[in-house]
Amino acid sequence: MTDPHSPLNPAHVKPSDIVRYLNQYVIGQEEAKRVLAVAVYTHYRKLALAEADPTGMVTMDKSNVLIVGPSGCGKTLLCETLSRQLEVPFVTADATSLAQTQYVGEEIEAIMARLLERAGGDLKRASQGIVFIDEIDKLKASDAGTSHVVSGESVQHALLKIMEGYPVRLSDGLVMDTGGILFICGGAFVGLERIMARTHSFGFISTTQGDDENILERLNSRVKPTDLFEYGLIPEFTGRLPVVVRVQPLTKEMLARIMVEPKNALYRQFQAILAQEGVQLGIAPAVFLQIAEIAQEYKTGARSLRGIFEELLNPVLFAVPDQPRIKQVLIRSLFEPPQFLETPLRSPSQTSSAQAAE
Repeated sequence: MTDPHSPLNPAHVKPSDIVRYLNQYVIGQEEAKRVLAVAVYTHYRKLALAEADPTGMVTMDKSNVLIVGPSGCGKTLLCETLSRQLEVPFVTADATSLAQTQYVGEEIEAIMARLLERAGGDLKRASQGIVFIDEIDKLKASDAGTSHVVSGESVQHALLKIMEGYPVRLSDGLVMDTGGILFICGGAFVGLERIMARTHSFGFISTTQGDDENILERLNSRVKPTDLFEYGLIPEFTGRLPVVVRVQPLTKEMLARIMVEPKNALYRQFQAILAQEGVQLGIAPAVFLQIAEIAQEYKTGARSLRGIFEELLNPVLFAVPDQPRIKQVLIRSLFEPPQFLETPLRSPSQTSSAQAAE
């Protein structure tokens, strides 16, 4: 029997545990983290209740999730990090690819097969995994099909059964029940804000002034099902996504923090790489803001940070292995060459102090 306190039991993880874990890898998006954490906690609690019922009479409606927000703002990262914490199988799929094939059913079967592979062939684990379908906003009901593709509305209909719970027969003869799989759909939904601005007009609510403003702000920022209908999702499909999470555009400061603060931050990674050569790396805070400004111009969220950061460090990584006398590298500005020093700081912790001083 599985130990209920084992980290392999997702039903044991509390929403606050999930948020704390997400905070180590995802910068900002505090409201999105909380809503997603509660949705995931509720999902796996429902599965635990159903498993504990010997009569099989307990039925739980599944609450799949829709994440709405600009490209590159952390939708996939949130889902990947969640699955890593919960230690459940996780796969991503692209709604655009589903719409570009004549055989949607085969593509769906392939997604389930990948989930089973991620579960190491364990059918039960796979049937309690997470599937993230990105670019779901591209499946507008108004999108017309051709002889080589199916319409967005047809793909929405094809996804309905598996999102609610349906036995999918795989090519090897195994049958996977999707009733326990959490489906998370994501999309940028460009233009949805205009729909919301026109349709949201909640009036006065009789509370204290401060509470009144907070409640109205939450109501007016909430994505309503009718907004999604107007955007192009069919009512049946929207009904399979009762939990809606919104991620916000990344500010320059948030982009700068992404390179420094997470456990797997770019800065930490390259500090570790250079430490293998016996070299300390120090980068001034202003440099991260300069990189963030360039990334904002690219309008791809955090996706462009790695390319800009690695371009900055390219001359450093080229020079250091051939020059064993170098013990420290300092970068003061994106527009100045790096400083190569033969005298290291006394301890790695002093590198951070040097950043602000340089």
